[in-house]
Amino acid sequence: MYGRIRTLLLPLLLLATTLTAAAQNVKWSSSTEHLEGDQYRIVLEATIPAGYHMYDMGPYEGGPNATSITFTPGEGVALDGGIEQLSTPHRYFDQMFQMEIGTFSGKAQFAQRVTLKAAQATLKAQVEWMICDDTSCMPPEDTELTITLPESSAATASIETVPTTPTSEVVAPAAKDAAGSKGLWALIIEAILWGFAALLTPCVFPMVPMTVSYFLKGEGGAAMGRLRASLYGLFIVLLYTVPIAAIILITRIVGGDAVTADIFNWLATHWLPNVIFFLVFMVFAASFFGAFEITMPSWMVNKTDSKADTKGLGGIFFLALTLVLVSFSCTGPIVGSVLIKSTSGEFWTPIITMLAFSVAFALPFTLFALFPSVLKKLPKSGGWLNSVKVVIGFIEVALGMKFLSVADQTYHWGLLDREIYLAVWIVVFSLLGLYLLGKIRFAHDDEVRHLGVGRLALAIVVFSFVVYMIPGMWGAPLKGLSGYLPPITSQDFVLGANTASAAPSDSIAGKPKYSDFLHLPHGLEGFFDLEEAEVYAAKVGKPLFIDFTGHGCVNCREMEARVWSDPEVLEILRNDYVICALYSDDKKELPEEDWVTTDAGKVLKSLGKINSYYALKTYGVNAQPYYVLQGADGQPLVEPRGYDLSVEGFVAFLRSGLEAYRNGK
Repeated sequence: MYGRIRTLLLPLLLLATTLTAAAQNVKWSSSTEHLEGDQYRIVLEATIPAGYHMYDMGPYEGGPNATSITFTPGEGVALDGGIEQLSTPHRYFDQMFQMEIGTFSGKAQFAQRVTLKAAQATLKAQVEWMICDDTSCMPPEDTELTITLPESSAATASIETVPTTPTSEVVAPAAKDAAGSKGLWALIIEAILWGFAALLTPCVFPMVPMTVSYFLKGEGGAAMGRLRASLYGLFIVLLYTVPIAAIILITRIVGGDAVTADIFNWLATHWLPNVIFFLVFMVFAASFFGAFEITMPSWMVNKTDSKADTKGLGGIFFLALTLVLVSFSCTGPIVGSVLIKSTSGEFWTPIITMLAFSVAFALPFTLFALFPSVLKKLPKSGGWLNSVKVVIGFIEVALGMKFLSVADQTYHWGLLDREIYLAVWIVVFSLLGLYLLGKIRFAHDDEVRHLGVGRLALAIVVFSFVVYMIPGMWGAPLKGLSGYLPPITSQDFVLGANTASAAPSDSIAGKPKYSDFLHLPHGLEGFFDLEEAEVYAAKVGKPLFIDFTGHGCVNCREMEARVWSDPEVLEILRNDYVICALYSDDKKELPEEDWVTTDAGKVLKSLGKINSYYALKTYGVNAQPYYVLQGADGQPLVEPRGYDLSVEGFVAFLRSGLEAYRNGK
């Protein structure tokens, strides 16, 4: 019954898929430019649908599907040099793929120079690409364009791609985290927390009651004082935000959006700025530890302070400027931290994060002026303010390691593998815990004679964090820190990595087909060819776990990291199923006897296209990840499952398949 229903519904699913994707096609066009003599330039232009991006030409070994263009010249024409990317891609470091990648949006142009040796000639361009949005990807597509030289008339050859089904995956998480709404909000929240932390430093905290009292005692009474205090807070916000905004906007006006984006992309991915940022963080930390103070020139502070007594808006402005300059030794490192953390985003990100920081920093000055009675409840200045600076210093050391890690991973230096990174963090936070307990003192610290409840609570949190990190030295996933740590593949020793395999040594194929370049996670072993897996599953009497996956599928990697890694899931997969991973985007071209001809007569030659066609034809989907539990009759044992991070749900899915298999379904 299930098979009949699926057979009846499949044409409807395919029709719905076609209609849905019809508006999401890439259009390719070609044009020719006469340079001089017999020299021409062929320009291919891709028009990318709104909301989608296309990867550049890479190459990306083990990463996303790069755009590939191959020109085949006919008689009378010769290629001159290689293919040139005329459009500038948006480049960023992708945390999931652990490499720098580039993408195009809107339009992308590529050029090839040729020499015409006859009156007229033709050549063909074979193009392969993949487009994605923030929530889905199209499977890789290809098309062929025929170009005639010289081009007759101004017409261009326009090719529209065959519609395909979007895959259920999230692509480019580093870009999304940097510039997307989720990542931007995370940066804003972090900037706000830094703004409040700056208030607790010894350079700023004592000035809060002094400044507010000054406004309340001024001319015009309390009401006018509150207005002036509010303006004072506004000027503080402007003094922190406007200079940054001006620099970025001037860069954008002079160089355009592409130049501004390239600057921030270079800052986020190149080894030089990342190493500089790391060193800056270490300098900031040393300053907070009391090694030296980062201060503004005294002549600047004195000149500004002398104008603060001026009446009117000018006096309020210079008073705010004096605060900014005087407190620079404490706020400078924090402001630098906020800006550096936001440079991996678009040009608006540093402006917004600095606005968030300055609003949090200036807000108490206005609130205390509106509610002066609250001032009496503030704690008195003392040694605890210096302790706040030192705690921030430890945090600066920990956060600074991330920039060195990015440079190390991008350029494969091998200096900061996962266990080394973790060792540094464990030591840093252990020292922080000892400092909170009063076991470590710096030059400007008071002696801790009695341990307060606040210090004790913070010490408990810090040491708990240290205990959480320690298992990571032996390969524990530490999912809560996955955004900060280097990938676990960089770790030399992972406890339990050499576990029993799903396919024993007496496999019918000896070594499973394609296992020389395809692998399963977590030490699991299985098959990458469905026919071979079905034969072996029948031999050992186990159900088949089919994993429709892809190299460029981020959600697949997330499922493997957060769901497959669960001990119960691993145990079931290892002992009760025969695993078969079918990659839908692998470009390995198979021998001619393994080629597949579609119902439309198209010959599929690559492993990925064959697997993708099988998924669409058999299950009406091309989604990744997509998990099928198959019985001995080749039919699904239970309803297939897609992307879902519920470990309990995945375990129930696997156990339901086992029960159905044992019941003879």
